[in-house]
Amino acid sequence: MSDHPTQTPSTHELASRALAASTILAGLDTQLKNALLNDLADAIDRDSHAVLDANRSDLRSATERGLSEAKTRRLTLSASSISQLSAGIRQVAALPDPVGTCTQERVVPSGLKVRRVRVPLGVVCMIYEARPGVTVDAFALCFKSGNACLLKGGREAFESNRALSEIVHQTLRRHSLPEASLTLLTSTDRQQMKELLQLDTLIDLVIPRGGEELIRFVAENSRIPTIQHFKGVCHIFVDAGADVERALRVCLTAKASAPATCNAAECFLIHQRIAQSFLPQLVRGARDAGIELRACERSLRIDPTLRHATADDFGREFLDMVAAVRIVDDVHEAITHIRRYGSRHTEAILSNDQGAINDFRRGVDASCVVVNASTRFNDGFQLGLGAEIGISTTKLHAYGPMGLEELTTQRFEVGGDYQTR
Repeated sequence: MSDHPTQTPSTHELASRALAASTILAGLDTQLKNALLNDLADAIDRDSHAVLDANRSDLRSATERGLSEAKTRRLTLSASSISQLSAGIRQVAALPDPVGTCTQERVVPSGLKVRRVRVPLGVVCMIYEARPGVTVDAFALCFKSGNACLLKGGREAFESNRALSEIVHQTLRRHSLPEASLTLLTSTDRQQMKELLQLDTLIDLVIPRGGEELIRFVAENSRIPTIQHFKGVCHIFVDAGADVERALRVCLTAKASAPATCNAAECFLIHQRIAQSFLPQLVRGARDAGIELRACERSLRIDPTLRHATADDFGREFLDMVAAVRIVDDVHEAITHIRRYGSRHTEAILSNDQGAINDFRRGVDASCVVVNASTRFNDGFQLGLGAEIGISTTKLHAYGPMGLEELTTQRFEVGGDYQTR
């Protein structure tokens, strides 16, 4: 027996193993993929106590390190959230398999039969903070779309991520598939991340998901194509033609239901024609819900008790029970405000005026434009994608929630009869 301790594989070796696994996953039968995912969902439900124990350990460490309240909320798992994780996996299993789907087919003048077919990307690297649920969401989506995944979670969710990845590995072993289909990188060293981001011959796509600092670090240091998920500065414009009572409910729940999520409303824009009646109702509802409003000058003239918004409050992702409010002249001023301060994540209009709705849709640049509903619906689960691997605020090659199709690319498949030209 050797006295030498087992050497930890290098980042390059781990990525190489993931690449080898991806060639196996790319050829898997849909039925086998769905069977494994349903088995995984059952295993997570069955072993939820172990995941919750691990999460409690992370929460204790978070308290000792003074982790912010917003990040702590993102870190926290519960029996309900674990049930949602397993439900998301089952939904992914139930979705059509994009791999091998023909999106175009034609015969060109030379007689060649030309098809465009969806194929996996290969190896997808996910770098994320605080959210342990991303571990299984990312695996489920990558696995169903035929990709291997390299996951680098934040140190604050170390134990939770490890518990969830172990359940995935146990499930892979039961189905005789390579454990490198999911590789959890456990080092918290930034140097490992830099090394990872240089492996453009082994990794096909990097998706950072977390704070703006993390995303900028990845974008600036990566040689690998990167999908960026920047901050969610989401607006709700309450038009003069809105159903005021229902609009109030949408605004309050879009902030209060989950204030630390990227699709929470961060700013309310109110048409000046209804501001005198709507703003006092919004203020009362916000106070009852525990939401602090930071107001523009015009809003302060209606309610001087509100806190004055600073220049930085417009365009800020509060990630807390805080929102900005501004009165605007019309839909065009709302669009101008959003173009200046928005983050191309999610923008909503509440209105019964089809002309204003059309202007808003045409004028706003965002990955999701919502009409008469909450910004919180820009979510993979809510939009029928099952889980999501992130919400892209860039336009190449995906824009909005990234589901199965966004984890594939398209290649040409050409059939001929020995043509030479």
